[in-house]
Amino acid sequence: MKIKSYFQFSKDQRSGIFLLLLLIGLTQGIYFYWSAQKSHENIPSSQQEWLALQLVVDSLKSTQKESKRQIYPFNPNFITDYKGAQLGMSVAEIDRLFAFRKLNKYVNSAKEFQQVTQVSDSLLNSISPYFKFPDWVNQPRKSYYTDYSKNDGAKKKAIIVKDINKATADDLMQLYGIGPALSERILKRRSTLGAFVSMEQMSEVWGLSPEVIELLQLHFTISDPPAIEKIAINDLSSKELAKFPYFNYSLAKEIVIYRSMHNGIRSVEDLTKIKGMPNEKIKIIALYLEF
Repeated sequence: MKIKSYFQFSKDQRSGIFLLLLLIGLTQGIYFYWSAQKSHENIPSSQQEWLALQLVVDSLKSTQKESKRQIYPFNPNFITDYKGAQLGMSVAEIDRLFAFRKLNKYVNSAKEFQQVTQVSDSLLNSISPYFKFPDWVNQPRKSYYTDYSKNDGAKKKAIIVKDINKATADDLMQLYGIGPALSERILKRRSTLGAFVSMEQMSEVWGLSPEVIELLQLHFTISDPPAIEKIAINDLSSKELAKFPYFNYSLAKEIVIYRSMHNGIRSVEDLTKIKGMPNEKIKIIALYLEF
């Protein structure tokens, strides 16, 4: 008899063999599943809880590594509580920076930042590469004034003073320390207000250093009474009053409450009695109002 005859099956035999293999596979699958369940039940409940917590911890560690926050260049003078915590600063270190900024002072180098905040050398070394200061900080300082005492034959150049409300971006950029960005901010502030009424308002433009403000006050002035559309403080709604740059919605509501209780606002003195009014700017604010 040939060996080949042992491997020849009829159709019914092949069906039976397939069914047998299927039953064997199912039986083994059920056995392995039952064994796994049984082994899990044998683990003490305390150990099961520990394993579950360990899985959560491992998952969080993996997520933190994957979502590691990328640090972008920033000006350390404007660090917030949240930003400081992200950088690894303590509450005390952040508070020291806030106290320094309340004095209207700025840090202009990594060394000054450490002197003010008292952060450790290791933390400073890790975050200082991302410090980004204004361009004028890194430029060599110019002397704003010329000393003619050493040159008797030289004539002092007269300073041309212009009206700030008529100044163009080019006029502003003639001053050392003012580039396109700062000139745009000054003009945008002027547009928002309608016009400047005092050179003291230069301190309200973000990014202007004390030296630049001094230069602006030297080269510009308010020569003509500005033509501005005054705000009828006794007629406008709180929503309309809140559009004025010196008011916010909360202050606008206080204004409406005060004028309704006192039959209107008649003078600057009345303004000072309103809750939340920035009295340090009251003289400037009053110039924009119509009583």
